[in-house]
Amino acid sequence: MARTPKNHGESWTKADDKQLKTLVRQNTPTRLIASKLGRTEGAVYQHASAIGASLRPTNQSPYNRRKK
Repeated sequence: MARTPKNHGESWTKADDKQLKTLVRQNTPTRLIASKLGRTEGAVYQHASAIGASLRPTNQSPYNRRKK
């Protein structure tokens, strides 16, 4: 069974929100964001969606857009 993160079940603080937004702007992978915040990946995805932060990588071209 997997270990539970240190912040499991706790509410998100304003400091957590600020750090999440900073890490998203730096294009940090979601797994690393979850590790730094002590949350699960699912919790990070859900909270980022709730506060309007996009976790989509900014350095990747859109899929199916190859020139023929």
